[in-house]
Amino acid sequence: MEKKNKPSVLQWIIPFAIPMIIVLIILFNFSVRTNTNAKESVSDDMFRSARRYAKEVVNELETVGRAVNSVCTMLEQDQTLDDEQIVALVRIVADCAEASRAELCNGEGNGVDQLGNKVSVGEEPYFQEIQISDSPFLYIEGEDDAAKRSILVVERVGKDERNFMLLYYPVEKFDSLLCEEDLESGAFLALIDSAGRILSASGSESKMIEGGNLLEAVQGADPEEAQRIRDAMAGNMQGAGSVKTGQESRTLYYAPLGKNQWGIILGVPQSHIDQLVGVQWKNTKGMLISLIVVFLVFCCFIMVVDTIGRIRDNKQKKELENKADTDLLTGLNNKLATERKIKNYMAQNPKTQCMMFLLDVDNFKTVNDTMGHAFGDEVLSTLGEEISSIFRASDIIGRVGGDEFMIFLKAVATPEVIRKEARKVEDFFRDFHVGEQVKYAVHASIGVAVFPHEGVDFETLYKAADQGLYKAKRRGKNQLAFYDDKWGEVVEDDSI
Repeated sequence: MEKKNKPSVLQWIIPFAIPMIIVLIILFNFSVRTNTNAKESVSDDMFRSARRYAKEVVNELETVGRAVNSVCTMLEQDQTLDDEQIVALVRIVADCAEASRAELCNGEGNGVDQLGNKVSVGEEPYFQEIQISDSPFLYIEGEDDAAKRSILVVERVGKDERNFMLLYYPVEKFDSLLCEEDLESGAFLALIDSAGRILSASGSESKMIEGGNLLEAVQGADPEEAQRIRDAMAGNMQGAGSVKTGQESRTLYYAPLGKNQWGIILGVPQSHIDQLVGVQWKNTKGMLISLIVVFLVFCCFIMVVDTIGRIRDNKQKKELENKADTDLLTGLNNKLATERKIKNYMAQNPKTQCMMFLLDVDNFKTVNDTMGHAFGDEVLSTLGEEISSIFRASDIIGRVGGDEFMIFLKAVATPEVIRKEARKVEDFFRDFHVGEQVKYAVHASIGVAVFPHEGVDFETLYKAADQGLYKAKRRGKNQLAFYDDKWGEVVEDDSI
């Protein structure tokens, strides 16, 4: 037996072993050849991310700048504007840019804001700076709420350029741009000015950014790297370098904005960089595609087989559940299914106002005795088919006894809707007839209870509806009665 089994085992092992050995050789050669290229590829991806964020910040700043510039152009072209019109234009700038404040000032710093209030910023340090600087953007940290951690957008107004439009753009606005959801694992992103101050940051916590000044943190760990970042920002160049502070080791990728020597710093954990380098297979693209195709084909095959099996199983399960839940005569829910579905809805929607109708065909025994059981079955079948057509598909309708039906209407918000639905049932039985040759009028006694007022669970609500049914029969049958008459005073005046 053992000798007979050996060839059979080899027939399975050899076809799998040979491709496995080939794959291992290919992967080994790949790992040797692609280490350098992989590092360059990962670095390019990181620089691309840093530049993308830098571009978004620049676009945001330029968009704000254009809003300021357009209004300033209007002020220059029309010298006849009165004070109210000028304030209105300043307000337009603030609203369009979603700024915390906008001001129009003369060379001494005196002017008005978007609310028409007089302002005087001539003594502010930043106002002295903008008079000697050509930069349209300035980071400031003022004492009042409007100027606290803001990007000051500056636009000179007038032919002599002695007046200024000042827009205080909150730094917090950049938080939505520097979103962390697509950052590399464990990375942080920071917008810094030329002094290294962090204007906005997102992503993972890091000792490099928790102090508020990234260059100072890098300076303490690696002075040469800090200087390289300063030089790159001053020269409007991108760069990268590894920095270790305590137990934290990161590669910093920096991309300049091209404005004010500001820049974006992307700090990625070195462990994550090493992981990305290890999985880069760009030099073996053909092999990769082949492996992926084989893998995808195999996965698709497994998924198709599994999906077909699941669909078949679910279909069979659904058919069995429907058969188990369906009353064979009427096609409605049977008693158990009706009760279960209503209980589930109550549990999930304990505060949603609903209605429960409990209806009983009047004198059904007489119908069976005089017209025959076949006709009695036709009465029940026709009743089930037609009454389900007048309600929503989401409502629960079932046959819960021989000639007893239950209707549960979901989400009936107001007393008016409750009365309307009750009238709908009344109108149904006014016109309900059964039989092809001779139309036999069928009537019913109906009890109604409202959830959760008359019962917070199925049993209590059922008892309330049953008492309403008893009330309808006691009043002479062929009518509808609420458990609590306050719901249907208008309805109960008329018989069905």
